[in-house]
Amino acid sequence: MLKKTAKAAEKVVASKPAAVKATAPKASTKAPGKPVAAAKPAPSKPAVVAKVAKAPVAPVRAEEPKKALTQRQGFKTNEFVVYPAHGVGQILAIEEQEIAGAKLELFVINFMKDKMTLRVPTAKVVNVGMRKLSEPALVKRALETLKGRARVKRTMWSRRAQEYEAKINSGDIVAIAEVVRDLYRSESQPEQSYSERQLYEAALDRLAREIAVVQHVTETEAIKEIEGQLAKSPRRGAKAETEADADGDSDIDAEDDDSAVTDAAA
Repeated sequence: MLKKTAKAAEKVVASKPAAVKATAPKASTKAPGKPVAAAKPAPSKPAVVAKVAKAPVAPVRAEEPKKALTQRQGFKTNEFVVYPAHGVGQILAIEEQEIAGAKLELFVINFMKDKMTLRVPTAKVVNVGMRKLSEPALVKRALETLKGRARVKRTMWSRRAQEYEAKINSGDIVAIAEVVRDLYRSESQPEQSYSERQLYEAALDRLAREIAVVQHVTETEAIKEIEGQLAKSPRRGAKAETEADADGDSDIDAEDDDSAVTDAAA
């Protein structure tokens, strides 16, 4: 029995080295002392971003605000001016606009009574006849003109109407006063025709607006002053005598009134 146990123990001992041998790693065939080189990793492909050269980024600069234009061609913002075709207006601003690839400087003019805004190139103010308000001395001269005797040419009304309209749109305050004087009718005179009335009111409005701004009064007060000057003019009634002068002008009388109405009707 003891012999069988000893033989079994020898068999167990003999089998252990075999198990260890099976799990032990294989000995290196290389010479001892030389380290085993580690396997080199496969070269990785460079990132696409590394291949793209980045453009230099310019520093961002804040745009400087444009300076507001306040004066050009002797005119400045908030100033009242006279535009011949529309009368007295106020310059609200001087602005730049790009039109057809070209930059233009423009006066922005507001005509409050007409509820209209006009843009005029600064380089064209001389051509269009835009001017500053009349001096007080010139306004006084225009008011004196109203006290004179009306001068009416013996021509067709249509031709005279064109002349009156040209004076109104000339922007000349004295010429406008002449139209007011010549077309004014007192209560003792025949009524104006429709076309006469239109021209008279247009001339009166232009004259009153400029006088009001220059004298710092209301338009109503300016109209009263104009009518006061007209009342001082020589009486122009049916019995007024006709006095021709070298220019072919004459004082207005009943005959002229009748012809004016007839020409307007024609």
